[in-house]
This record gives sequence, structure tokens and C-alpha cells, in this order.
Amino acid sequence: MVDYKRLFRGEKLNSPDFKHLFLLLYWPVYGLMFWLMERGLSLTYHPVASAFDSKIPFCEYFIFPYYFWFVFLAGIHIYTLLFDVPAFKKLMYFIIITYTVTTVIYLVYPTCQELRPAEFERDNFCVWVVKALYAFDTNTNVCPSLHVIGSFAVLFTTWHIKRFKTPLWQLALWIITIAISISTVFLKQHSVIDIYAALAVCAVSYPFAYILPDRIAQKRSGKAASADRGACKTD
Repeated sequence: MVDYKRLFRGEKLNSPDFKHLFLLLYWPVYGLMFWLMERGLSLTYHPVASAFDSKIPFCEYFIFPYYFWFVFLAGIHIYTLLFDVPAFKKLMYFIIITYTVTTVIYLVYPTCQELRPAEFERDNFCVWVVKALYAFDTNTNVCPSLHVIGSFAVLFTTWHIKRFKTPLWQLALWIITIAISISTVFLKQHSVIDIYAALAVCAVSYPFAYILPDRIAQKRSGKAASADRGACKTD
């Protein structure tokens, strides 16, 4: 566990114990890029849809897992920052890779969806929240789905945290991840194509974020150990 109180006692942010905090700077940078794509750029969007989308009914109750995504993603950041810095680094590597790749895709091939219902069969609290979501969130930049990528970022990170490797934790985390992912199509925020594209981005990015850093660290430690043994023989 990192003692962050040392920062308030005057220890420098660029000290080895706190350098991982600089990874958080990616979030405001990404936020600016996403805002420019959503509000600041005039792009020609390509509608994304499949025949299967029309078979999925709109269900406003999926607003709960949809919004839980924010808690899910923020929660894993807070937990790893406090209790597992190596896992935090892997999480941020994955976020940086996948969100950057997704941004490039949005710019190269801008997409939108035209699946939102024009009228609602019911009138309840959940429908009101969905209407507010529609009003706030544009229907552009949808493929791949960031909701899906962010959910799997949490799931993948827990695979590298001892506490969350138990069957019960993994069952719960899988259920949450799947519920958030499918909520995007039941709320007509995304096409199933967006989910497939997000899974493809996750699959390609996983080795670079969660496997490669460990192998690089192992090679470095192996070389350091060899150098130390060589120095001992020389002495």
C-alpha cells in the first residue's frame, strides 16, 4: 500500500513511489479529445446497425447497469490506487491503449446509431432518466462501445488482483460486466456491432497491457541479476 500522505508532507510527485499517478493525466487529455469529437468537430457519420438490433426490445430498466458503469470503472481506479499499484498500472495501460485506438477509429470512420425509439410505451422514472440520457449524450461515436471496453477493463484488472480471483468475486464481476455491456443495446445506445467491435479491441489490446509489461519487467530483473552475479565473480 502506498502512503500518499507523504505527498502532503512535501515528497515530490516524480519520486519512484508516486510516478504512477502521472498515468491519470490521460483522463483529462482523453476527455478533451472526446469533447472535440462530440461537440467541436463537424464529421460525416455512418449509421451502424444490424438485423439483430430490431429483435432486441427497448427496456428502460437497463438504465441501472448502464449508469453503474461509472461506479464500476471509478471503483477499480480507487481500489488499485490504494491497494495494488501494479494492477493500477496495467489498468491504465489498457485504458490508454484501447481508448486511444477507439478515438482513432472514431476519427477515421465516424459512426452513429439511429436506434433510439421515437416514442416510449411506458412512462416511469427509468424512462425519464433515459430521456435525460438521450438529451445529454449524442448518438455519435458509437463503434466500438466505450461502455463495453471500460467494463472489460475492470474485469481484466481483477484477474491480476489476488483478492478478486475467487470464484464468487469472478462470478459477480462477470455478471456486472455482461449486464453493463448488454444494457447498451437494450437502451438503444448501441448496436450489437458496437459490442463485437469493442470485444475485438479488448482482445487485441489485452496482451500489450496485462502480459507484456510483466515479461519486460522479468527480463529486466533477469538482466540485473545476471549483472550482479557477474560483478560478484569479478570481485
